[in-house]
Amino acid sequence: MTKKIMLSAVQPSNRLTIGNYVGAVMNWTKMQKDYDCIFFAVDMHVITNSRGSEDLKRQTYETIATYLACGLDPEAATLFVQSHVKEHAELSWILTCHATMGEVSRMTQFKDKSSKHGEMIPMGLFAYPVLMAADILLYQTNLVPVGADQKQHVELTRDLAMRMNNHYTPGWNKEGATTKPLFALPDPWIPKEGGKILSLQDPTKKMSKSDADPKATLFLNDTDKEIEKKVKSAVTDSGSEIKASDEKPGILNLLTLQSVLTGRTIAEVEAAYVGKQYGHLKVDTAGICVDTIRPVREKTAQLMGDLTYLDQVLKRGAERARERAARTLKAVSAKIGFIPTT
Repeated sequence: MTKKIMLSAVQPSNRLTIGNYVGAVMNWTKMQKDYDCIFFAVDMHVITNSRGSEDLKRQTYETIATYLACGLDPEAATLFVQSHVKEHAELSWILTCHATMGEVSRMTQFKDKSSKHGEMIPMGLFAYPVLMAADILLYQTNLVPVGADQKQHVELTRDLAMRMNNHYTPGWNKEGATTKPLFALPDPWIPKEGGKILSLQDPTKKMSKSDADPKATLFLNDTDKEIEKKVKSAVTDSGSEIKASDEKPGILNLLTLQSVLTGRTIAEVEAAYVGKQYGHLKVDTAGICVDTIRPVREKTAQLMGDLTYLDQVLKRGAERARERAARTLKAVSAKIGFIPTT
């Protein structure tokens, strides 16, 4: 049977967090054997909300190195950098011309981020979801692992795909129709547990690499001591009972971390702390986080010492990605009426 196509990516705008690892990369390493996997660093997305710099190059290399350190296999999956495949930008413009300002302006992330810019809202920030749709649709993607906060973007992607399918390939979704649609319709895949790791200092919000409080986030290049200090200073809750409850978001966050990193259920983790204090939970969680992050940090540093190898990986991945992306763009361009290149 043909494997389903699974695609996901992470912005290389800063250091990857344990939330990225749990919500994305850890799942990718499990899925790369069973799916036709496409993974990439979305460097073009970085400049939608900020100007580029020399740091972006280093951060992009570090993202790819971290992917590899976490267990992604460049032979089993397609691994590349977004800007190396120009079809992303070309399809993004085509989709922009088929999207409406109303549906794009309703995106929750746009509302949140644009409020910080006053009247000087970057156009790229507004168009970000359309570029994300192009990222997905170029590869006829079936499955998109996303956090709960990104599900809305996949829904927009489906809407754009259906709009273009209906316009350019009428009858594609009718029973018995033989017309091949321009785009496959992607489905979001959200982990049932651990898809959203929360801030260690404010467990009512998602852990973020851009958090102003350095103690709030665990990064995949943190030292052992930094990890221990951050987890042990994590905000918990009133009372003393270690219980998985929405009324105890700090405790639930630590239980969730242990659960997703050890493979045990939250109920199993919770049962191990009956009669114990918050301090026991923090010490154990810190140790588990250290044991998870240390090998990733060390392997990433090793790979960053060999940029020639990373360039080879990215070149092979981009070649495979361009071959697939070009097929989709050629079909779309033909339907629109663009004269084909010779």
